[in-house]
Amino acid sequence: MPIILPGETGDVDLYALTDEGLSRGRSLEEVARALLGAGIRILQYREKKKKDGEMLEQCRLLRSITEEYGACFIVDDHVDLALLSRADGVHVGQEDIPLADVRALVGSSMCIGVSTHAPEQARAAIAGGADYIGVGPIYATKTKEDVCAPVGLEYLDWICANTTIPFVCIGGIKAHNIHDVAAHGARCCALVSEFVAADDIAEAVARTRAAMHA
Repeated sequence: MPIILPGETGDVDLYALTDEGLSRGRSLEEVARALLGAGIRILQYREKKKKDGEMLEQCRLLRSITEEYGACFIVDDHVDLALLSRADGVHVGQEDIPLADVRALVGSSMCIGVSTHAPEQARAAIAGGADYIGVGPIYATKTKEDVCAPVGLEYLDWICANTTIPFVCIGGIKAHNIHDVAAHGARCCALVSEFVAADDIAEAVARTRAAMHA
C-alpha cells in the first residue's frame, strides 16, 4: 500500500488517534471502523498503559482494518510494534528513540513522523530525514500526559513560512477552533477526544471537516 502522508492530497485533512480510555466503552475495532468509514485516511495507534502483548494484538487488528479501508496505519512510539504489525509508519517524540536509530531499524519502506515543538526541532527532524512532522501542541490538551506547553499558532506560522515538509497539527484541536488552525496554513489536523469520545463518531468527523473547510 502506498504511504499516505498528512495533507498530501485534499482528502487527507484529518488524522485520528486512538485512546481507549476516552472511547466510552466501545471496542477498538468499533471506533476504528467508525473513523475509517467516515473518511479518515490516517489512523494512529496511541495507547500508553497496556502490556506489549495486548498492544501487538491490537496493532495487528488495526493493520488488517486499515488495509481493508485503504488507509495509512501509524504506530506511536513503539518501533517494535510497528515492525511486527507491518504498519505503514511510526511516530516518535523528542524523548523517544532518535530518528536516525528509528530509520536504521525500519529502513526506507516505513514512514517516520517526529513531534516538534520549536523551530530547531523541526530543522533537526527535516535534516534527519523525517517523512513528516507533528506541529504542536497548538492548544492546551489533556489527552496526553507530560505534554509540553502549547506552542500556539505562531509556531505553525513559522512552519508554513520556513518548511515544505508534510506536517500535521495536533493538540487541543476541536471542531470549534479547527478553522483558525486551517486559516494559519494547516492542511492536516490530528484529533483524539473530539472523535473517539463523540456520541456519533461519523457525525463528529463530518462536522469537524466542514468546520475546517468553512
